[in-house]
Amino acid sequence: MLKINQLHKSYPIGDSSLHVLKGIDISVEEGEMVAIMGSSGSGKSTLLNIIGMLDEADTGDYILDGLPIKNLTEKKAAVYRNKFLGFIFQSFNLINYKNAIENVALPLYYQGIKRKERIEKAKFHLQKVGLLDWADHLPKELSGGQKQRVAIARALAANPKLLLADEPTGALDTKTSHEIMAFIQSLNDEGKTILMVTHEEDIANMCKRIVRLRDGVIMEDKKVNQVRAEQYV
Repeated sequence: MLKINQLHKSYPIGDSSLHVLKGIDISVEEGEMVAIMGSSGSGKSTLLNIIGMLDEADTGDYILDGLPIKNLTEKKAAVYRNKFLGFIFQSFNLINYKNAIENVALPLYYQGIKRKERIEKAKFHLQKVGLLDWADHLPKELSGGQKQRVAIARALAANPKLLLADEPTGALDTKTSHEIMAFIQSLNDEGKTILMVTHEEDIANMCKRIVRLRDGVIMEDKKVNQVRAEQYV
């Protein structure tokens, strides 16, 4: 599904540069649920941005679903993102003036799908996250947990190969975090591949594998006995 080999990334700072990723090697198989952990400055967000085609490595190989991801134009990167990836963000990133169903349908618009089909698919995914009755509500009318469910429905709408979750529970209280993680686990149970950045140990342990970064280097990569979130819900 995803294979990264000897990935390096630096950013210029004045007359020098900051070496953020230092030869990252990681592969993720279809159906895995992987947590990436690390303190601030460890490189985890940079790695996620590169995997999400929002940034590009200086050197190294990145293969996604058999395709090399390198030297992409912004247009091509956008096409690949929409085809392969679904994003879930800590801050939800919903469009404030669009209601829930319009937010969920947005990725389908960029795929060129006709409006009627977009709405039907959006309804299906809102039903999947238990929010079909809230389809006409604006983000400001939703709780944090509901916003994240809409964001998950949006991420699923285009049927991505890989879900990228950046601190998906970071803005939520403990109970709501467990509810969201229970749902994300259910998606993985259905076969969806999930890569998640988190700084919360309990959330990481709800994945099946933890990759720990420190100063741009992978310090540990191990499978764990997954803690099921539904026991806390």
